[in-house]
Amino acid sequence: MTVTVRSFAKINLGLHIGPPRPDGFHELLTVYQTIGLHDVIRVSVHRGTGIEIRCSDARVPRDDSNTCFRIVDRAMKALGAKGHVTIGIEKRLPVQGGLGGASANAVATLLALERALKKSLPAAQKLQIAAEVGSDLPLFLVGGTVLGVGRGEQVYPLPDLPATACVVVTPKVGVSTPNAFAQWDRRAQGAGGAAIAAQVLKRKKRTNAPKLTPSSPSDRMNELGRSLSAWLSEPYSSAPSDVRKRRGRAGNPLLWLVRAGIENDFEQVVFPEYPELCEGKRALARAGAKYASLSGSGSTLYGLFAERDAAIRAVAELRKQGWAALATATVTRRQYWSRFLV
Repeated sequence: MTVTVRSFAKINLGLHIGPPRPDGFHELLTVYQTIGLHDVIRVSVHRGTGIEIRCSDARVPRDDSNTCFRIVDRAMKALGAKGHVTIGIEKRLPVQGGLGGASANAVATLLALERALKKSLPAAQKLQIAAEVGSDLPLFLVGGTVLGVGRGEQVYPLPDLPATACVVVTPKVGVSTPNAFAQWDRRAQGAGGAAIAAQVLKRKKRTNAPKLTPSSPSDRMNELGRSLSAWLSEPYSSAPSDVRKRRGRAGNPLLWLVRAGIENDFEQVVFPEYPELCEGKRALARAGAKYASLSGSGSTLYGLFAERDAAIRAVAELRKQGWAALATATVTRRQYWSRFLV
């Protein structure tokens, strides 16, 4: 039996990079949001042994460096199962695009494998295996709106934000996440912490803080965590009070969230190296996006729109300018799981 599932992408609603950890990773703070764009994964188990990956995209590895391979290897051992596992990957998402395609593929493969074997692992064990394979795999075991902390692997489901129209732009460049982190570290060290201090100053000016004191990277993460909690709490404090009174709960809290000034730190190091990505963000804003950002370390950019019709018009405009653009929407947790099986 072949089990076919959708492997949904994600975007990052802000991504803040903290200090390096002893294990070589960085502390992160982000809100993951699943969206409707997806790959398709097909998994079957036959007699024999081994793991076989099939994909027409030459950029997708077919050996044990593939996240799907690694997660199946661990899952088969944990389940005490035997057989030859075949994984078919129909790529629709960009490779190295910041949409979590490879991570989503791995989690979709794990869940399809369980169905093919008619066996399942405890939820906690699935989360553990996912985190061992990669930092942003666990979010795809939750779906919807998800808080990510630690190195991104510690995930907490947040109250779902309303489905929101989204336009995704995929420039023809690939950004290496390890290289982006290395650039961030070089920038922070070279500036002697000036970049962090400047960002703290900017945020404190917005809150009319009476005094500026230099913040360490850890202090910065704590500050951003408190800000994030405020953004996500009722009545969405980033909305001006007069607007809140006028609209009540009718306003989209996702748009209020991003208007509050949430940012992706990777833009500071990725945009100088790839100026076309910065231009892509500007193009989304000119096309009417209420908010535009790099997703993850890139290279994918996304814009959030108040209405689907506005997103569709933006796609037409962006394509005329030569951008590869697609209209989609954010996916709530319920939608994520109801659409999972093909």
